[in-house]
Amino acid sequence: MFAYYLQLGLRSLRKNPLLTLLMVLAIGCGVAASMTTYSVFRATSNNPIPQKSSQLYVPQIDNWGPDVGPDAKGEPPNAMTYTDAVNLMRDKRAKRQTALYPTQMSIVPTDASMLPFRETSYGWYADAFGMFDVPFLYGHAWSASEDDAHAAVAVIGKALNDKLFNGRNSVGQNVNLNGRDYRIVGVADRWNPEPVFYDVINTNGFDDPIQVFIPFTRAVELQTPTNGNNNCSHDPGKGWDSWIHSECVWVGFWVELPTRSEADAYHQYLNGYSAEQQRSGRFRWAPNTRLRNVTEWLEYQKVVPQEAKVSLLVSLGFLLICLVNTVGLLLAKFMRRSSEIGVRRALGATRKEIYIQFLIEAAAIGLAGGVLGLLLTGIGVMGVSLVFEPDIAKLATLDVSLVLLTMLVAILATVLAAFYPTWRAAQVQPAWQLKSN
Repeated sequence: MFAYYLQLGLRSLRKNPLLTLLMVLAIGCGVAASMTTYSVFRATSNNPIPQKSSQLYVPQIDNWGPDVGPDAKGEPPNAMTYTDAVNLMRDKRAKRQTALYPTQMSIVPTDASMLPFRETSYGWYADAFGMFDVPFLYGHAWSASEDDAHAAVAVIGKALNDKLFNGRNSVGQNVNLNGRDYRIVGVADRWNPEPVFYDVINTNGFDDPIQVFIPFTRAVELQTPTNGNNNCSHDPGKGWDSWIHSECVWVGFWVELPTRSEADAYHQYLNGYSAEQQRSGRFRWAPNTRLRNVTEWLEYQKVVPQEAKVSLLVSLGFLLICLVNTVGLLLAKFMRRSSEIGVRRALGATRKEIYIQFLIEAAAIGLAGGVLGLLLTGIGVMGVSLVFEPDIAKLATLDVSLVLLTMLVAILATVLAAFYPTWRAAQVQPAWQLKSN
């Protein structure tokens, strides 16, 4: 029966090609607009580490006080001072923990035919690799003892390994960073969580994959300046030592707390630490701390661009308008066939059969609209750079899931839009139609 109803539907569509084309265009354009903006929204609101997002936390400590805070809501600074980061690392109250900050490294290749170049790198602790589930192509992370020893070791990314060593296993080789040799202990496979949750402050959530990691302690010992934000409540004074022991905030900090009870205990520890700083005279205000997991942190930092939200809402409104137009076109199309419906009902067709026939016909229109919408979505994805920043636009991709979703939305939306016109068509009285004809 399905094949028979489909044949009837296709025959009906061919009878009114202009009307059919208008409906296909309405559905295709509406679906394409909504799917294009959804592809951007999906990428920017993605959970970058779903297996651990409820276990990784950002601690915040208010070292500026209510009079100098970053906003009027009483929130602590988004980053941490070097003093607080070192103290928290020393106390080791979490399963894993790391301080981190971005730097710029000048890389001098051993191949004389290659010119030196610069790469963004990170100084962090060995725990970070396990915390953030960084995959390894060769080797492994450095050890905690190498953190303590300020060792000249490094983990490099796959792209850099391909560039310097033609993709070979480079573990044990040296890489020249800022004029100093570092022994490579591991090569990380491609790793670029989106959004870049571990350093939202300095990347706004989106950046290219990092290619160099060195121990935080080594970076600080060599007085490697930060390549990220540096916010100070007062003049830190001159010189490296004055700066790192000031109240300037520039260090990121993450802890891994697998259970809710561990998170609660760590938050109590933060309050106790802050109270201790108050008693020592460093803070003149009551403890003001926060502990946010990955999803809470991304929401707090407003990583999803406002334009992505607005454009999604606008495109959904456009899709709704297209569906309303489709309802009107379907109603006109179906009601013009009242005499056909009357004859079929007089010959014994039930209202249920009328429903099935017309909804299958609507699904065929939706399928054609989906194919058109798919083509327009592909064009839209290529053109999102005209609306969004390049780092965000490149995240929009037409993958298999988006293809399936586009087709599903087109068919379901059209079938739903057809319910009222089909209901009206099914109410046709066969006796009245036969008499009037």
